[in-house]
Amino acid sequence: MITKQAALDYHEKPTPGKISVVPTKPCITQYDLSLAYSPGVASACLEIKENVEDVYRYTSKGNLVGVISNGTAVLGLGDIGPDAGKPVMEGKGVLFKTFADIDVFDIEVKTKDVHEFINVVEKLEPTFGGINLEDIKAPECFVIERELKKRMNIPVFHDDQHGTAIISGAALLNALEIQGKKFADVKIVVSGAGAAAISCCRHYERLGATHENIIMSDIKGVVYKGRTDGMNEYMEYFAVETQARTLEEAIKGADIFIGLSAANVMTPDMVKSMADKPIVLALANPDPEITYDAAKASRKDVIVGTGRSDFPNQVNNVLGFPSIFRGALDVHATTINDEMMVAATMALMQLAREDVPDEVSQAYGGQKLRFGMEYIIPKPFDHRVLVWVSFAVAKASMETGVARKKIDLDEYRKQLEDRLERSRSLMRELWERAKANPKKIVFLEGRHEKILRAIPTILEEGLAKPILVGNEEEIRRNAQNFMVNIEGAEIVDPEKYHKKDKYVEEYYKLRQRKGVSLSDAVKRLKRRTIFAAMMVKTGDADGMVGGVSQHYQDTIKPALQIIGASQTTSVVAGMYIMVFKDTVKFLADTTVNIDPTAEQLADIAILTAKEVKKFNIKPRVALLSFSNFGSSLHSSVGKIQNAVRIIKEREPELMVDGEMNADVASDKKLLKENYPFSTLEGPANVLIFPDLHSGNIAYKLLGALAEVEMIGPVLMGMDKPVHLLQIGSSTVKDVVNMTAYAAVDAQMRR
Repeated sequence: MITKQAALDYHEKPTPGKISVVPTKPCITQYDLSLAYSPGVASACLEIKENVEDVYRYTSKGNLVGVISNGTAVLGLGDIGPDAGKPVMEGKGVLFKTFADIDVFDIEVKTKDVHEFINVVEKLEPTFGGINLEDIKAPECFVIERELKKRMNIPVFHDDQHGTAIISGAALLNALEIQGKKFADVKIVVSGAGAAAISCCRHYERLGATHENIIMSDIKGVVYKGRTDGMNEYMEYFAVETQARTLEEAIKGADIFIGLSAANVMTPDMVKSMADKPIVLALANPDPEITYDAAKASRKDVIVGTGRSDFPNQVNNVLGFPSIFRGALDVHATTINDEMMVAATMALMQLAREDVPDEVSQAYGGQKLRFGMEYIIPKPFDHRVLVWVSFAVAKASMETGVARKKIDLDEYRKQLEDRLERSRSLMRELWERAKANPKKIVFLEGRHEKILRAIPTILEEGLAKPILVGNEEEIRRNAQNFMVNIEGAEIVDPEKYHKKDKYVEEYYKLRQRKGVSLSDAVKRLKRRTIFAAMMVKTGDADGMVGGVSQHYQDTIKPALQIIGASQTTSVVAGMYIMVFKDTVKFLADTTVNIDPTAEQLADIAILTAKEVKKFNIKPRVALLSFSNFGSSLHSSVGKIQNAVRIIKEREPELMVDGEMNADVASDKKLLKENYPFSTLEGPANVLIFPDLHSGNIAYKLLGALAEVEMIGPVLMGMDKPVHLLQIGSSTVKDVVNMTAYAAVDAQMRR
């Protein structure tokens, strides 16, 4: 459960809000400034003046969407105004950028007057490549969108109307296929008569539903011919001849229920009263019209979907709007028409029927995702959605004549696959995999502020089952002082733990021939590092995280003595995962081996490549040096050359090369122009450093100067999951990410 304070902290710290403007071109020197502004900018201005379509060549218009609202229907909060609605609009911008690499300006308009709002938005056309209307109440939203689509020559899309329609339509088509029914024949009952409900029903008609078979209901009852209370022209279109006056009466014998209203308006008895093999999409958020479990318990033949991520068949708008706009922007579409929306639905429908790649399944904890009753719609973090939906929308745009730019569709598909490199979803997938099967992770510094502040997130997200080692009274007192809730975490006091004698005995057996007496063992088990390592050694914990309050060597030494290295490798090494905006690099050895031999370098490279493969990323390994392929003669260069030879002998399928400079390894063009013989097919994503000096300096420099998310140091080569943090420099976020990594590591070892 997300706490109010956690949400407020997220929005406030370290910088208020969730989005910012970042330059895409350098502006460091006077020359740069002259190009960016006066006099250089005049050249671009004059080109656009001669040909207005060149605005897409020389400005960001083609990748810029305006998210615009007046705050009259914000989520489930209602009419809270444009200022209070701004966090939602910023959030929409985050989703556009995350899922489709589209930039956003959010604009909150202070008016409830329909015509004034329309006039404001219309005047913004030169700025944007598209307009996403958001959180505007019905029926005004229908008038606004309709009029803006007439007046503007760029796509205008009201996601509250069309997003749910497009995605639920795909889910229904697949559910109908599974249930052996046809859209034209089924009876559909909809709870809700607002913007989403009306748009959904219109879209279902485009997909083949029969108008007379749709019954709509709102808080005042069924929308029937002759009803006057609470009606408007848009609801009137769906008024039908029926004797039913309540939702309960209308739903009897229905094949499909669509919930776009409020929590708990549907009962299990109502589900039982539906036709054979019914379909229930209860989409109210955060609490659906009927819970997934309650609907499934009412009958075995029902297919159920909700808007929630913790149950199968999540109908989530993020499957739609980012990719729809991506496709529309890339062909400079003048509108998003019905054909483009149908194309998006059909793409999602077909994608759900495709074989699901391992990396998608692993992003959801290894779930077996296969087309059927519990998988009728793709998952939100399925990276293929961008490719399938954007491609379909762009194609439909060109076929219907609303695209101003013609593109090679085959080439476009390749560009989409490259646009959001798989690495950008690594952090999301790491968390999703951890959540799917949480493991017991022991924290040796249970009383430390950073550990305690990380625990609420770990518990709320379900990343792991945390075990805090230390004095219980002290841990709870510190948690109270730091104002964090740790209820749900296990606290283990080494002095009182019921297995402490067993741990003493086991530790004594391990170390008795290393100069440790029984009395020494009793004393040492009071040390939290040794105690935590024993919990992992004996299987009472699945993994261990620590190091925020003590030096790296003070943590790794006991772990090596107790847990030890894996029997499959001769070396233990440290790796940092550096997640940049559009790429990821795996750096090793950054923390353990001071001056590794050629054999050890080879082992480190092979270990790191195996870690990379866990994320379904193909490793491209470069062994770094000050020399490029023999350009310098030095004994240290010979060591690296020997390491490359050993790797190729032991792992001939592994893509590896070296020795080479870091810039050559990172720049595909530089590599191929100067060293066309290199076996690397693209820039290296695994960088192996020749010694600890260079590796440690490099990762710390990148962390300090670059915009990068760091995970590490990941300890490789241990017999069981042990992952250490850096004293002084680790943040609460580092603790959370490392916990997720430790949990996934434990999962994969099982």
